[in-house]
Amino acid sequence: MSISESARHGASGRERLVVIGADAAGMSAASQARRLKGPEELDIVAFERGHFTSYSACGIPYWVGGDVTERDELIARTPEEHRARGIDLRLRTEVTAIDLGRQGVHARDVDSGSESWTSYDKLVIATGARPIRPEMPGADAEGVHGVQTLDDGQELLDTLTRTRARGRHAVVVGAGYIGVEMAEALINRGYLVTVVNRGSEPMSTLDPDMGRLVHRAMEGLGITMVNDAEVTELLTHEDGRVRAVVTPDGEYPADVVVLGIGVRPETGLAKAAGLPLGAHGGLLTDLAMRVRGHENIWAGGDCVEVLDLVSGQERHIPLGTHANKHGQIIGTNAGGGYATFPGVVGTAVSKVCDLEIARTGLREKDARRAGLKFETVTIESTSRAGYYPGASPMTVKMLAERRTGRLLGVQIVGREGAGKRVDIAAVALTAGMTAEQMTTLDLGYAPPFSPVWDPVLVAARKAAAKVRNT
Repeated sequence: MSISESARHGASGRERLVVIGADAAGMSAASQARRLKGPEELDIVAFERGHFTSYSACGIPYWVGGDVTERDELIARTPEEHRARGIDLRLRTEVTAIDLGRQGVHARDVDSGSESWTSYDKLVIATGARPIRPEMPGADAEGVHGVQTLDDGQELLDTLTRTRARGRHAVVVGAGYIGVEMAEALINRGYLVTVVNRGSEPMSTLDPDMGRLVHRAMEGLGITMVNDAEVTELLTHEDGRVRAVVTPDGEYPADVVVLGIGVRPETGLAKAAGLPLGAHGGLLTDLAMRVRGHENIWAGGDCVEVLDLVSGQERHIPLGTHANKHGQIIGTNAGGGYATFPGVVGTAVSKVCDLEIARTGLREKDARRAGLKFETVTIESTSRAGYYPGASPMTVKMLAERRTGRLLGVQIVGREGAGKRVDIAAVALTAGMTAEQMTTLDLGYAPPFSPVWDPVLVAARKAAAKVRNT
C-alpha cells in the first residue's frame, strides 16, 4: 500500500506533525506546537488506540479505590477540546507501522478494521509503556488485569462489579508503586488482599531496610504480604475465569488478579522501523528529545530512556511528571522554538493509606552499579516539633559519596508531611550539592511544620560527619 500524493503533504502545502499516542507526552507536544504555530502553518494529526486523551494514569488506583469518584475527573483535556484547537485527533486508531523512507505512518481503525497511510514532515512517538504480563499458564485468563491506561482501569472496575457476588479474594502480583497502590485500592473496595512479591521486601525502588517499613504498614492494613515468592501459574475455573495464584510454596485464592510487576517501554513500532533503543528497551533521544540520528522525529514519555543526572547512566523511569515535561520540550522544538531536557534524578512519591513513601537519587545497588563508593546514614525524626500536637514519626535514609560528600540519594518513609520533603533532596541532587552544603539550607521552620532541624537536614548532618570521619 503506497502513500498517495494527496496524503504526502499537509493541506495547502502546510507542514504536517503526526503524533503517535495521545496521552501526557503526545498531547502536551501537540498542544505546545499548536501554541507556536497556528492551523494555517502546521497541520497536527494525533493517533490514539484507546478511548481517552490527556488523562492522569497516576490517578487510576485512586479511582479504582473510590477516592476519586468519577473517571472523567482524571481527564485534563477531552478529545473535543483538542479538536477545537485545530488538532486532528483520531481515537480508536492504532498506528501499526512507521515508514521512515516515505515519511509515513500506517494506521488501522480498531473498530472497523479500515486501514490508511498518513504522511508526516515531523513525527512524535509517545507510545507509552505496557504492563509486564508474565509468560505462564493462565496469564491471559478473565479477571487478570494490568493497569496502565483508563481503559485498563475501566476493565478492572467492570471485573470488580462482576465478581462482587462471587468472592472477595484479590491477589496483586508485584509490590512496586503500582502493586502497592492497587493493594490499597482493593482493600478500600472490601477485598481480602494478598500481595505476592519476588523481592525480599515491597517497594524495590527503596533499599530493603526502608522497604521493611512499608511491609509492616501493609500488614497493619490487613494486607497479606508474601515475599521472596515467584508466581508460576494462574489457575482458572472451567469457564476461563481466574481462581488462584500458584507459587512454589503455596496457592492463593483469587477472584481477581492485578499485575503490578512493572512496565516496559512500548517500542515495538520504533524497533520495527529501525530506530535506536537503549539497554532498557526505550528510545534514545538527544537533549532536545529528538530521536538520535533522526532530525525530524522526537520521542517522549514512558517509551524513552532518560539520563540519570546522579549516575550518568540511561534509565527507564515511567512517570507522568517526566512525560509532560518531555511533551513541552518536543512541542517547542517541533513548533520552531528551542528547548532541552537535561535529565532526571529519579524522584517519586507514593502512599499506602496514611504512610508516605518517597525516594530520589540512587539506592545502594544503583550506586554500586555505577561504580560509586558511598556512606549511608538512617535517622528517626518527626514531622513537626515533638511537643506540637500531631507530630508523627519519620525515617530518612541518605547516601553520600565517600570522600567528596556529594549527595547520592535520599529515601523517606513516614506519615503526614513526610513524602514531599523528598523535594528538598531532589533540588540538592540536581544542584550537585554535598551533604555538608545541605546542612546550611535555609528551610522554613515553625513547630506545626517541622522540628527546628528538619529531618532531611538531620540526615545531612550525620552524613557529612560520617564522610569527614572516613
